[in-house]
Amino acid sequence: MSDLLSKAATAGEIARAVATRKVKASAVIAAALERIEAAEPTVNAFTDIVAERAKKRAAEIDASKHHGPLAGVPFAVKNLFDIEGLPTRAGSKINVDGPKAVRDGALIRKLEAAGAILVGGLNMGEYAYDFTGENAHYGPSRNPRDPSRMTGGSSGGSGAAVAAGEVPLSLGSDTNGSIRVPSSLCGLFGLKPTYGRLSRAGSFPFVDSLDHLGPIARSTEDLALSFDAMQGPDPDDPVCTHMPADPTLPHLGEGLEGLRIAIAGDYFAKGGEPEAFEAVATVAKALDADKTVVLPQAAAARAAAYVITAMEGAQLHLPRLKARPQDFDPDTRERFMAGALLPGSWYVKAQRFRRHYRANVLKLFSEVDIVLAPATPCTAPKLGQIMMTLGGVELPVRASLGLFTQPISFIGLPVVMVPLQRRRGLPIGVQLIARPYNEKAALRVAAFLEKQGVASAPPA
Repeated sequence: MSDLLSKAATAGEIARAVATRKVKASAVIAAALERIEAAEPTVNAFTDIVAERAKKRAAEIDASKHHGPLAGVPFAVKNLFDIEGLPTRAGSKINVDGPKAVRDGALIRKLEAAGAILVGGLNMGEYAYDFTGENAHYGPSRNPRDPSRMTGGSSGGSGAAVAAGEVPLSLGSDTNGSIRVPSSLCGLFGLKPTYGRLSRAGSFPFVDSLDHLGPIARSTEDLALSFDAMQGPDPDDPVCTHMPADPTLPHLGEGLEGLRIAIAGDYFAKGGEPEAFEAVATVAKALDADKTVVLPQAAAARAAAYVITAMEGAQLHLPRLKARPQDFDPDTRERFMAGALLPGSWYVKAQRFRRHYRANVLKLFSEVDIVLAPATPCTAPKLGQIMMTLGGVELPVRASLGLFTQPISFIGLPVVMVPLQRRRGLPIGVQLIARPYNEKAALRVAAFLEKQGVASAPPA
């Protein structure tokens, strides 16, 4: 039983043990709350802990005769998710003065319907405009692999909480890479689903035309368990697909049969540190993948993503920028103000290019099923680090951590991020990119890599 109450237990292991009454959900939650209390002075992943709510829910599960696929599993969410009775911080100082949420966000409700138990809200970059995991109001989340380093962001607390073993499962958001970057830097599995695949209802937006929500975990099984529980149409999110749920968990053991796998070249093969490309080569070798494909105009896609991000984000926050400019993180405020000054014609051109780029990239998926690419251009930088050198060029850390993620989220493709634990040094990840609504294929490949011992995510 002790293993099931430790930071090493996965969501799948906990759920099976609770369902078979080998362990009580109350004991699982008590152990999780103890781990959180012990780790938080170092990790700073949580901004809100709902201990009494979690204990009450655990007692209800222990008294029930029916258990869901995530029975008793503790989870936490980026604090841009609505949590009933709490203000939805979205990493900000301003939102704390707003109304408290009257209902949990849609994905929280779906996970709890499957038996999972919410334990709190997680630290994040202010208004999700961040790749570092550093927050001017609540302090930085610290990487459990090395607390002197960044978690990556903006879902920094979501990465830190899972990597530290505080919870086995967390939810984050990914607009330009904010699930994949912390998953890579913290050495975790992450899933950015197809745009519109999971409901965003009950979450604070950043860039409506780019925002995705998804899970971070320490195993492929846990990604699939949570993803399957969260699927399904939701009329409260106008971009949520009307497609019915398509379970991925039953297919994890199917291996690579029938899958065509290629390596992203050109843009994705330069501009990073050697460890980023070594990770891709390691995964490609394990998958026997030697074909290289080019995602045309990826650099232009990243530039267009910047324009859309800056302009949509700025428009959303104009009232706050006018009323309370002094209460923003100065770095975030300057980026929003710059976005507000961009000409509207740039936004129109960026959206037109987006359609063109998406059509050309989708043509590739008539030839391949999975494309491999680096997740981040480097391992975790030091906390407070402003600049770094990539490919011999000095670049800003905050902007450059999304070098390889932005051209993918720009057109809403599903991605599974798999972590490689290096013998010496910090972990780094590889993106498994699939065509729209083919999360199943990417998760199959991730499960194969995990079974082969190539990808893994042990707790710190």
